[in-house]
Amino acid sequence: MPLQRLVMLIFFLQPIAFGAWLPRIPDVQAKLNLGTADLAIALLGLPIGTLLTLSFAGRVVSRIGGRAAIIYGFVFFLAVVSLPAFAPTVTLLFFSLMILGVALSTVELGMNVEADLTEKVTGLIIMSRSHGFWSLGIMFGSLLGAGAIVIGAPPHWSILAIAVVVLPIALFVSTRLPKLPESHHAETAATYRFKLPGLALIGICAFVFGVTMTEGAIADWSAVYLRDVFGSEGAQMGLGYSVFAFMVAAGRFSGDYMKGRFGPVAIARGCGIASLAGMLIILVAPAPAFALLGFAAIGVGVSVGFPLAVTASAALTDRPAAASLAILSFVALLGFLVGPPIIGFIGEYWGLRIGLAVLMVPLFVSLIFTHMLTPRATENSGRLVEREAV
Repeated sequence: MPLQRLVMLIFFLQPIAFGAWLPRIPDVQAKLNLGTADLAIALLGLPIGTLLTLSFAGRVVSRIGGRAAIIYGFVFFLAVVSLPAFAPTVTLLFFSLMILGVALSTVELGMNVEADLTEKVTGLIIMSRSHGFWSLGIMFGSLLGAGAIVIGAPPHWSILAIAVVVLPIALFVSTRLPKLPESHHAETAATYRFKLPGLALIGICAFVFGVTMTEGAIADWSAVYLRDVFGSEGAQMGLGYSVFAFMVAAGRFSGDYMKGRFGPVAIARGCGIASLAGMLIILVAPAPAFALLGFAAIGVGVSVGFPLAVTASAALTDRPAAASLAILSFVALLGFLVGPPIIGFIGEYWGLRIGLAVLMVPLFVSLIFTHMLTPRATENSGRLVEREAV
């Protein structure tokens, strides 16, 4: 299998088990008898785990390479992904999510480093489609989670079963990635010393924060929102995220072509407007069908934001790509993971409609910083071939 297809397949496999967790969050909330604010506190475990990891993950991945980070990260991640569903108390739910955050950030950083390197080695633009396969994977996982609800399978056993099935497949695929020369890793790790990010990287991070904050909020609260606001039950609660994830995937699969035709800034601005429009639809929706339309629009809106930011950050010449991507991943995952708790705290007192309305602010900030994706802001030292990966 060609290198680019191996990378895309890894992006598909990685989030399946995590996607199965998302529709089960209301079940875990009900099992532990948690209020919205209590659940929000527990969800803080994920961003804290990320904070603990990405402060040093860039140097580690620079030393061992994306391939090794993917292999070891898969084992760690799939071993702990079901722990939150097993948690018997809110305290253990918090700490299990913190462990999951450590594992999640490690494997995803390795994947993005490997995808960027694949673009450089093959001359093919694959970043957006790779993340499109990630979206398909998490959508597939969320559908499995919704299916488990239908058949009455407990959250912990269903998520664990999915992880057990995915692990050998993921290891089989990831071990077939070609090894990079040791000299590359040694030189990168030896010559790099941490320094504060420049204005270009700060601007890219400001752009991506609102995008991933919205993505994380929809992931954690879409099922609860449909249940609490519209009275949806059973598998219907998972439809919001499934629709959202499908549109994210659709946007990412067309993202590489659209980027080559219109440029990253124009695509990012169009998607930013779609996100804001979708959020407005959700906030004023009188029925679940209208809310699903809003989730679809937001899915298109946030689809290419992170892939565009990854490519822009990796093109910076003031530090190794792994170091830039570690900082970007830190900010992106921070947005993805802190958004849900913030919305939970607000939703506890003013309702989830008001909680989700807060996302309008970071989405608008992202729209303002789309100009940082222009090639001159990233000090691009070369051009990749603008053609399809086959």
